[in-house]
Amino acid sequence: MSTPPLSAQDADHLRLLSIFHYVVAGITALCSLIPVIHLVMGLAIVTGKLPMESQQGSEPFDPRLFGWFFVAFAGAFIAGGLTLAGFMAYAGRCLAQRRRHLLCMVVAGISCCFMPFGTVLGVFTLIVLLRPAVKAAFGAAPVTPA
Repeated sequence: MSTPPLSAQDADHLRLLSIFHYVVAGITALCSLIPVIHLVMGLAIVTGKLPMESQQGSEPFDPRLFGWFFVAFAGAFIAGGLTLAGFMAYAGRCLAQRRRHLLCMVVAGISCCFMPFGTVLGVFTLIVLLRPAVKAAFGAAPVTPA
């Protein structure tokens, strides 16, 4: 069974989506590095470079625990954001090469969480990827309505 050729409009949409995935991946990576300041502050608290003394004589908790809280949340946010940016860039490459249809769909859905750019990109990517001709171009079997 031969797949019908992709229309010029669908090919152009895939090319533009690929470019926009790279752009939004860069913006996502840049925004995910904002908590580096919290990471540095947390590490300064943990190592004692940023002393935290309470005004009372007895401290109810260890200030290093507060530092580890900063480190853990900043590290998780940075790692998650950079991972999402990496997957967005990889999905852009896969869109250009017309492969890994399911991965592109999943990344489009997850990128909807990154408002406003990821939402717009994710919705338009899902709309284009759900077209039967585009599915066929990816090698995915088109879904027939029941």
